[in-house]
Amino acid sequence: MGLKGGPTQDEVMAVSLAKLGIRPGDRMADIGCGTGKIAIAASKVAERVYAIDKRPEAVAYARQEAAAAGAGNVEFFEGDAVDVLPGIGRLDAAFVGGSRRLPEVLDLLADAVQGRIVVNAVMVGTLQSAIESMQHLGIFVEAVHLQVSRSAGIADGVMFKPINPVYIIVGGAGCS
Repeated sequence: MGLKGGPTQDEVMAVSLAKLGIRPGDRMADIGCGTGKIAIAASKVAERVYAIDKRPEAVAYARQEAAAAGAGNVEFFEGDAVDVLPGIGRLDAAFVGGSRRLPEVLDLLADAVQGRIVVNAVMVGTLQSAIESMQHLGIFVEAVHLQVSRSAGIADGVMFKPINPVYIIVGGAGCS
């Protein structure tokens, strides 16, 4: 899979989805959907998932993955989230996997999302931007630093190889 930036590690996805707290009937957005992994997982609970990515190759790949998974309640949008989000309306949750125009995206989401907003970041600058933007909007809840290591064989034993850490930044309506 040659799509830049993905897919989200299973452990990171599990924590991110838990922080989102998606419930049956929810409308959720996956911004910077990449491979579609988060959107497809969320579609198993949410009523409708709006998957947005500015890269045509990402949308094409994610659409193919969703079809293969039978995720018929995922709607795809190719374009900039800042342009797409206003047309979607009210949301119950939003996952942000891309950092492009993050302060503007969070500003839109703060008004549109009734529940939780979760941002995944691998760069410290994105972490800082997400926290500062959420604090400014009065929606910051917490930031989690997640470090995952996987077992790997070495000689006659087992060792752990670390995977790059991920920051999970959580915000939500009525939180400050």
